[in-house]
Amino acid sequence: MNQISLSFLALLGGIFLAIQGGYNSQLGVLLKNPLMASMVAFFCSAVYAAMFLAVSARSLPALHQMKAVPTHLWFTGAFFSVIGISLYYYTIPRLGISSMISLGLFGQLLFSVIAGHFGWFGLAAEPIDLKRLFGVMAMTAGIILINGK
Repeated sequence: MNQISLSFLALLGGIFLAIQGGYNSQLGVLLKNPLMASMVAFFCSAVYAAMFLAVSARSLPALHQMKAVPTHLWFTGAFFSVIGISLYYYTIPRLGISSMISLGLFGQLLFSVIAGHFGWFGLAAEPIDLKRLFGVMAMTAGIILINGK
């Protein structure tokens, strides 16, 4: 897949995450519990993922492949996902969707630039250079403009 297609899919993923945040934050407000909304969302997500997997998977990992996965990788990402998504559902009704998403994206960008610089999570290092630093500063200016009153 080429860079344009991958970029479009990333953009589409971001749009879908904003849509789900809007719907599920409404669910959290109506249930008066953003963690309950997260549980419902993750349960339904698991059902949908199982359906998509059943339709699209050519093969499943072998038992030896599953055993080779470090134990923490089975649980840690889900832990951070529940916290992050629950915080989205809690803050969207209070801040507004554009403020919350812009601040959330800024948090992702800032952390990803730092994590990329040091090559955390076993990924290739992406050193912070002037271009990346300028990008973070531009995003900061955008966040200020979006959230300033």
